[in-house]
Amino acid sequence: MPPANGPVGNREDRYGFDDTKSPIADALGKFVPQAVVRRALSLSVRTDRETYAPGDPVELTVEVENQLPLPVAVETPTRRLWGWTVDGELEASDERIYLPERPAKLTFRAGERKVFTQTWNGLFKRVGDGDAPTRWVEPTRGVHEIGAYLALDGDRPEDTTEIRIGG
Repeated sequence: MPPANGPVGNREDRYGFDDTKSPIADALGKFVPQAVVRRALSLSVRTDRETYAPGDPVELTVEVENQLPLPVAVETPTRRLWGWTVDGELEASDERIYLPERPAKLTFRAGERKVFTQTWNGLFKRVGDGDAPTRWVEPTRGVHEIGAYLALDGDRPEDTTEIRIGG
């Protein structure tokens, strides 16, 4: 019986990347220096539209590609593999996010491209403190920057695009 989330080849992990763990990639990836792997991975982000009404959801599409002709593995310092931002705010929120300091690994087959989508609800989360409740606020009208990145220390694959809110 296939797993609840579909056949093994179609499964997605909780970070949005399909499950492509490979013992060969793990073995060969150990011989490719992380500095080379970082330069060999490209990342791009785009949105489903350029203009949105205030509070409209924004669908992001992120592509990460291994440009090497051999399998590689990139190691992240925490459990986070990737992230997205709006105007520099992680996941459009001022909430602090704590992750275990255990490293994680993302593997790629030779020339593999991983594509995933994430939907931003179009609102910024503002965490309350003490007497102030947590609230969701609409962004100001105008241009906003959407970013995505692999969660690596230092130099990392990342990209940004701009959207306009309110015409």
